[in-house]
Amino acid sequence: MTHNSVHGTDMSDDNRIVRVADVDCGDANALQTLAAKLGQGPFALIILLIAPSADFEKMMEDYREFCPNTPIIGCTTAGEICDGGYRDRRIVAIGLPSSHFVAKTKIITDLSPDSLNNIAHEMVRTRAILAELKPQWEHEFNYILIDGLSRAEDTIVSTLSVGLGPVQMFGGSSADGIDFHKTRILYEGKFFQNAAVLAQVRTKCPIKVFKTDHLVPTDCRMVVTKADPATRTVSEINAAPAAREYARLLGKDPEQLTPFTFAAHPVVVRVGGQHHVRAIQKVAENGDLIFFSAIDEGLVLTLADPMDMEDHLRSELGKLAQLDQPDIILACDCILRKLEAQEKQKTRALSNILSDHKVVGFSTYGEQFNSMHVNQTLTGVAIYAPKEIA
Repeated sequence: MTHNSVHGTDMSDDNRIVRVADVDCGDANALQTLAAKLGQGPFALIILLIAPSADFEKMMEDYREFCPNTPIIGCTTAGEICDGGYRDRRIVAIGLPSSHFVAKTKIITDLSPDSLNNIAHEMVRTRAILAELKPQWEHEFNYILIDGLSRAEDTIVSTLSVGLGPVQMFGGSSADGIDFHKTRILYEGKFFQNAAVLAQVRTKCPIKVFKTDHLVPTDCRMVVTKADPATRTVSEINAAPAAREYARLLGKDPEQLTPFTFAAHPVVVRVGGQHHVRAIQKVAENGDLIFFSAIDEGLVLTLADPMDMEDHLRSELGKLAQLDQPDIILACDCILRKLEAQEKQKTRALSNILSDHKVVGFSTYGEQFNSMHVNQTLTGVAIYAPKEIA
């Protein structure tokens, strides 16, 4: 099942191109407050990133009056990134004005291979439509939000990548704080589960889609010897009970494995000459390890050591500002990065760096980058002001 929406007209320029607003999720008039802060449209697209403790029923009551005739997508989070860096209990709105952007959105509720293949081919047609609407605009990206409890991210992005062509895709997996109970995908005034929403965007603004992590593979390797890929569960590592063996390799007590442990001691796989994180979500009651992304028997996992998070983030975001300061960086940041920052008492330092570089986004249950679903990673798009504004 899919639905489409397309929008994009001209408007006068503001000092800052992309509009950003946030409000406490307990605000009884949250959407009205956000609309007032965003200012006059029209907008080609609005993205709402919503704390899981928000009053969703009240939001839906107010939705019709919030930026009508504008495509609106979004999801629930494991924390928000907005003014001041890492935040909690916020609703963040990002408005892409029609003066600089045109977008087409799609809700995907049928995650079967045939449906995803059809959508991949439709993406090619959509790209042509956007190019006809704004032939003088040269820059494009795809933004995707996927239910972080669907266990379908790997399949979705690998299948849709057939339709990417030269246009890059990034995104995040919707979240539910650290409860892992229920996440929501927002599309046009309705919330969905076991679904994804895709925005194809064309813009006059120069952009740079990126992916980065602060992990360095070690020489410590392990082999998955028993797994259930459908549930992302590993029962045995090196022919031993999974949690016990993972703890042994770390020199830790298997009874004391926590999300902070997994954040500090991730495992990576090597694909196409690059390492990609396969983060552990939790230990099951029977001692199995539940992962955030695809896992299978025979896979070789390598323990990774983290670099200094503060130095690494400053360096990576600094690279995006070498030639010009971004107007905004729209980002998807793994919840495990936030947990690691808390454990190492670096939350404030990282928040300052994120704020300095105008990073806006959310903490995720996983990140998408082109054809890959990854973990413990920061993905995003840096959006720059055009040199000449027509």
